[in-house]
Amino acid sequence: MTRVRRSWEITERQRSVLAAIRTHIADHCEAPTVREIAAAVGVAGPSSALYQLRRLEEARVVRRAREAGSRDHRLS
Repeated sequence: MTRVRRSWEITERQRSVLAAIRTHIADHCEAPTVREIAAAVGVAGPSSALYQLRRLEEARVVRRAREAGSRDHRLS
């Protein structure tokens, strides 16, 4: 089985997720939850936001800080 190489270009939706994270951190001095990201970006639900966050993690734009609980995504 061969693996498909993924493109590391950031999509427009992922740019809006990054903007939502930056804005929330600037306003609240803490990272947003996945639900807060979903609401800010206007995606269907938390699973859609989590999918975008995982793609950003693969591109090494966002990293997870496991000790932060539900607010565990940080900008790299």
